[in-house]
Amino acid sequence: MTAAGILQIALFFGVILACTKPLGAYIARVFEGNRTFLHPVLRWLEVLTYKAAGVREDVEQRWTQYTASLLAFSIFGFVILYVLQRVQAYLPLNPQNFGTPVVPPDGAFNTAVSFLTNTNWQGYSGESTLSYLVQMAGLTVQNFVSAATGLAVAMAVVRGFARKEAKTLGNFWVDLTRGTLYVLLPI
Repeated sequence: MTAAGILQIALFFGVILACTKPLGAYIARVFEGNRTFLHPVLRWLEVLTYKAAGVREDVEQRWTQYTASLLAFSIFGFVILYVLQRVQAYLPLNPQNFGTPVVPPDGAFNTAVSFLTNTNWQGYSGESTLSYLVQMAGLTVQNFVSAATGLAVAMAVVRGFARKEAKTLGNFWVDLTRGTLYVLLPI
């Protein structure tokens, strides 16, 4: 290994170490519902999202409700992504005229599961298999929401350990929204 390589690795670890405390404190403030420097810019969108979805941000969920919300959201995302891939021939933004047979049922299933679980395994060549709409509205959206789902689950686990006697873990829909708006979109 060269000296430049060692310096690059050391610099990388230094940057990560320098970002750990401020980023961790910021994420904690976001998921606790405290005001952050992005609230003046994004709070209106957060409130609008809750209103559109019928979510009350002040109501927390028991672990069973949190899990049911997580599973419902994940199953819905899987079905949408699977269907988008299977019917892309009939949808707009398909200038290459990719037909439905291009993505077989098992390939669509595999892709939907991999993007749902944030592993993003691709058994195809995107530009020669999937339309622009499927890549935008399916894969890109799942890249964000699967990461936000992971953040929400991590917060539920942290709350579960921190709140030993509490009967609630927070609200999945609030955690999902805050993770997407205040953490993932700015990054």
